[in-house]
Amino acid sequence: MQRVVLMRLLLAAAAALAAGSVTAQTIDYDPGRDDELRPCDEHRYHGRAEQARTCYARLVESSNGLVQAEAAWALGDLRRANERFRDLVSANDGAVRPRVRWGRLFLQTHQYADAAQVFQEALRIAPQDTQATLGLARVYAERFEGEARPLLEQALRSDDESIEAHLLGARMALEEGGLDAADRALERAARIAAQRKLPPLEVYALRAALQLSQDRSPEPWIERALDYNPRYGEVYEQLAHFEVMRRRYREATALLQRAVEVQPDLWSAHAELGANLLRLGEVDAAREHFTIAYSGDPYSPTIVNSLRLLDRADQFELSSNRVSSGGTPAEVRLRLHRKEAAVLRPYVLELVQRSIETFSRRYEFQPREPITVELYPDHDDFAVRVAALPGIGLLGVTFGYVVAMDSPSGRKSGEFHWGSTLWHEMAHVFTLEVTEHRVPRWLSEGISVFEEWRTGPTPGVVVPPDVIGAVRDARLLPVSELDAGFIRPSYPNQVQVSYVQAGLVCLFIEQRWGFERLRALLRRFTHNVSTADAIEAEFDMRPAAFDREFQAFVSERYAGLLAGSAEWEQAYGNAREASERERWADVIEPARRAVELYPEHVGPDSPYLLLARALDALGRRDEAIRALQSYRAAGGWDPSALRELARWLEATNATDETTRVLEALSLAEPLDAATHAALGERLLAAGRGQESLREFQAQLALSAHDPAPASYGAARALLLLGDRAASRRRLLDALAAAPHYKPAQDLLLKTIEERQRNE
Repeated sequence: MQRVVLMRLLLAAAAALAAGSVTAQTIDYDPGRDDELRPCDEHRYHGRAEQARTCYARLVESSNGLVQAEAAWALGDLRRANERFRDLVSANDGAVRPRVRWGRLFLQTHQYADAAQVFQEALRIAPQDTQATLGLARVYAERFEGEARPLLEQALRSDDESIEAHLLGARMALEEGGLDAADRALERAARIAAQRKLPPLEVYALRAALQLSQDRSPEPWIERALDYNPRYGEVYEQLAHFEVMRRRYREATALLQRAVEVQPDLWSAHAELGANLLRLGEVDAAREHFTIAYSGDPYSPTIVNSLRLLDRADQFELSSNRVSSGGTPAEVRLRLHRKEAAVLRPYVLELVQRSIETFSRRYEFQPREPITVELYPDHDDFAVRVAALPGIGLLGVTFGYVVAMDSPSGRKSGEFHWGSTLWHEMAHVFTLEVTEHRVPRWLSEGISVFEEWRTGPTPGVVVPPDVIGAVRDARLLPVSELDAGFIRPSYPNQVQVSYVQAGLVCLFIEQRWGFERLRALLRRFTHNVSTADAIEAEFDMRPAAFDREFQAFVSERYAGLLAGSAEWEQAYGNAREASERERWADVIEPARRAVELYPEHVGPDSPYLLLARALDALGRRDEAIRALQSYRAAGGWDPSALRELARWLEATNATDETTRVLEALSLAEPLDAATHAALGERLLAAGRGQESLREFQAQLALSAHDPAPASYGAARALLLLGDRAASRRRLLDALAAAPHYKPAQDLLLKTIEERQRNE
């Protein structure tokens, strides 16, 4: 307990919100709330700010320590509230209610780990305490974690008349697309609120959100909420939350602007408005609202980190570029860090242009606005950029026409293929915009995964072992419930499993009915429609029948692996163990069998790589090459493996294949100067001057300490392209950096002699 008190002291030293905000607490449905507080609460719930402030101020000196803490909290004096809760807990190791209320304070101030710890302490003292259980459920719900659901069910078993539990259930159901469940929960909550004469504001707000999700006007419920409390900006904030969940960022922005108009001191709405404006690329307006939010809530990590990120905006270069989209020009704006912009710009542009051409054709849609692509070399900056969305561990996020992602330097080499991630995110631009952001999460993610497999820079269906385990253990979700696997996972790695399951559903549709039907299913969501209704309308079958056919497809596709999973695990394990011990002869047969049973396993420590390494160690280089070629054909792209394959192929004089592997390597690991140099030489020898120039320019940007070889390469590429003046300038650059660099001297002399002969 002493460690917890010290943690609280740390918060106390920092906690001093702008005093006087009676919006510091939300509606409190705790049935144990002290009667002294209720008249003040009534003023606050009806928007009578000054009366509420006066009322709470009288209670700060109450003889009841818990009332003192609550009154200070309601006034926005979180330092004092924290100190009083701390004192109450310190005075009584067995106190439950002060702990529960203290946990609520931490929950309100975004201290989720501390809140969870205090709620858990309360539950160790009183395992059946409904308020502690519900508080912990809220922590998990805020963090989109699967533990929220069983805790909520436990709270409802303990107290089925808990209005807060029903409201939390309704909110979670709305987030997961369970509109019928949300409706039922709100019915119960409204009845209990009326019976107990509790404020119906959250019921009204969630009813408005339900109406919006059903493509109906939320205005009647908004009017009810504002009639009850004219300063209740949270009704708009709630609506915006669900619009963000549906990735309808423009609509959310309009709602958040209404929220802060109605309630200017609603700091959370200012913060979310700032985040939403940032998603739309409106940096200056975003900064303004983050600054306002910080003035009232300086402890939100989202606000603080977002402002810090904006303070580093000058470290990035913004460029505007015109690309062709099937003959139609499109504008692409790149936001790249200065230290790597020169290297990455041509590769990003090439991939973006290819993706626009591909997806415009496949989904019959032309971008209507400029597309902005942002790459962050610091993963923490990217995480801040996408804060407040479920699935923070993602590599990229798409906000309509704005794509943000890790740059190649944002992760260790081999951890992710940035080009495939960009391709994935560009597919989202199309699925979101085709449907005006109505596409369900599972289908948008599924199409992006499917397009990685079919048309991306590393084609090949890649299914990791976790997914095979989920198939084997019957943990795949029905398609009508698949969104829940992304939003609030119920077991480890379910988010990753759901991504691949969604991709496999799209693959199933393509193979069962043809790609045109996948495109047609996407277009079903140009209006608000449930997944179940869209499936039934497009394929003339009930979702349960669709699920059965999909399961049959997956079972047949992986029949050998599912039937021989024990054999695969043994073969793979044997191959890995023998490889670690460098018993190369013992690697080959189990590795071959592991590949045969599971050819789609091309991730880290793939059996293809074990096999190639063993074959090469035994002097069987030709077979090792074939193993790596098969690995690459299946979608493998590990930079170390590609580098080895290029070296082996070069030794066999397989010129064209070596070039293709180096091209793949330069895309997988674009910040490696040696790869660009080698590829530049090969492209130059093949007469591909423009591509060669690009490689040498990338080498030059990465080789500031030794620019002469790259400048010399660029000079030769420019000469091939017929630009003698530019070639001469590059040669002079090479010699300025290294005056005795003989290749540049020789070429410069040769060009001078040629010019003299032609004069």
